[in-house]
Amino acid sequence: MKRTLRQFTGRRPPVLIDPELLSEPEVLTELRGLRARVPHLTGSLVATTDGLVVAHDTTDLEPAGVAALTAAALGVGARLAEATGQGGFRELLTRGEFGYTATYAAGAFVVLTLLAGPEANIGRLHLEARRAGGRISSIADAALERQDQRDRPAGPPTTGHRPM
Repeated sequence: MKRTLRQFTGRRPPVLIDPELLSEPEVLTELRGLRARVPHLTGSLVATTDGLVVAHDTTDLEPAGVAALTAAALGVGARLAEATGQGGFRELLTRGEFGYTATYAAGAFVVLTLLAGPEANIGRLHLEARRAGGRISSIADAALERQDQRDRPAGPPTTGHRPM
């Protein structure tokens, strides 16, 4: 992924992406594919960096709450990476008593969060999540382009007269 979450490092102002413009079926297909490829994956979510749910494949959790917590963890993780000289945010892994929560940059304005049981193969989780993150990044970039086109003011009206 060439673009990371640079808005947290102070290099440029945050750009908000409208989650309505992201193709939820395409993102959901990626999430379901992850569940099929990664044993012990218990849930997945894609959210904007400001905590709005784009798509989710979870059953036992409230997606909006997880998205909000992801945004908060993302801010802390990005600041920690920058403060320790590790560069821009790429991913964050939390291991709890009952499993893992992993968050990955999926472009400049979208994040992928995965939940896995304690017996999950973390190497496999990272491999598949990074690949899926790249594909989700492409979907998000296309949505951002559509948003830019939608929000761009129309050119000056044409009157049918040509200047001489």
